[in-house]
Amino acid sequence: MGCDIYNKEEFKQRIQEVYENVHANTKLRGDFCYYIGDVKFPYTDEPVLEDNIQWDIWNKRKLSKTLPLFADIGLLTREPVDGHPELYHYEVTELGEKYRYQDIDRRGSRTKYENSFCYGQIVVESVTDVEKNEYTRAKGYSYNKTNFYVYYNYHVINVPDWVLNSKNKLNARYKQITVRLPEKNYRDVLKFYVAKGDKLYQNSIIV
Repeated sequence: MGCDIYNKEEFKQRIQEVYENVHANTKLRGDFCYYIGDVKFPYTDEPVLEDNIQWDIWNKRKLSKTLPLFADIGLLTREPVDGHPELYHYEVTELGEKYRYQDIDRRGSRTKYENSFCYGQIVVESVTDVEKNEYTRAKGYSYNKTNFYVYYNYHVINVPDWVLNSKNKLNARYKQITVRLPEKNYRDVLKFYVAKGDKLYQNSIIV
């Protein structure tokens, strides 16, 4: 199998389809998401307790930073609790509900409500390079495997005002997720696989 079988235009179409399929299968509100934490709204601050497990400690500390940020941006309301000025009560605003993505995980002893705020859709402009990598499967497997590293350019549409107006705050809190601006072009890479029957697939974009 050679790169000529899967040309750049076909890869471009397939990459766009990957993002569209993720939207369809997960109800995501955008391709770029800010993870808030495990929180069921409405929510009132819960102090860290001595008997909390490590996950709860990590999650409460995360919420103490993310919830005030998104309240300041306008995606959450934040009201002090009567008699406890150090504690706040949070609810999702109408604007926040428009961009909120929630994944409810019922595995384990406690249900987790993984919440994120998402924005923007990727529009693939062009595939710039395709690198092919072939290797032989270990003994006991019946086929060899081929990988393609596909480099592509894209821009982002549907970037809301709350992102643009708060880009410095978001970049400061989420240092690994730089705000994508609508007037700029970006570059990324995806890894595709070829399995039995020369079937081409991509499975690294998982939410």
